[in-house]
Amino acid sequence: MSSSKGTTLSFQYPQLSKLNYDNWAARMKAIFGAQGVWEMIEEGYVEQENVEKLTEAQNDELENKKKKDQCALTIIHQGLDDDMFEKIADITNTKKAWDTLQNSVIGVEKVKKVRLQTLRAEFQSLMMKETESISDYFTKILMVVHQIKRLGEKLKNICVIEKILCSLNSKFYPVVVAIEESKDLDTMSIDQLNGSLRAHEEIMDKGKQERVEHVLQAKLSWNARGEANESRRQR
Repeated sequence: MSSSKGTTLSFQYPQLSKLNYDNWAARMKAIFGAQGVWEMIEEGYVEQENVEKLTEAQNDELENKKKKDQCALTIIHQGLDDDMFEKIADITNTKKAWDTLQNSVIGVEKVKKVRLQTLRAEFQSLMMKETESISDYFTKILMVVHQIKRLGEKLKNICVIEKILCSLNSKFYPVVVAIEESKDLDTMSIDQLNGSLRAHEEIMDKGKQERVEHVLQAKLSWNARGEANESRRQR
């Protein structure tokens, strides 16, 4: 595109989605301003009736506004994918097209905000059950995290890690203390945390299994001795 002074300006048009209306509108406004057509969004262009009664100067002004309106509408088209373009495909007026997109996407934004509030509350309330495995708990908590991120929320790893550490069940308390004291949580990845906790769980499960086996062996040995004693008494 060229400005009135002949300087070539190259724009990378932002693409409107259901999740980025505010940023998209701000960037498009800058492009409209650079092309000198923002007024068509604010004031709009209205087709005149009885144009034959207008003076030559009025006709020139009207024609100039019409060109600006079409230029602004073309800019809007550049910032839309096929799905978004369908919403305004039959609209030939820039202001109407802009307002239609705004109303359409802001309606989606309201739904998104409500959904985000629900997911944030769910994230905060998650707690690991005593009978739950670390693998199942990670799956559950990361499912909520991914849904939050898909809705445009920036959720840092440190927030997820701190949430996990403070919501584990009681059998993980010793390893939580060790992790917090020995590791830099700011540089720790979620995968690393998962690996550490699963290793701890396997050690605990192995120890528990060994204790169970020891108890069973002791019980079997006790029963065997009891049966042997009983056999001797019967003789």
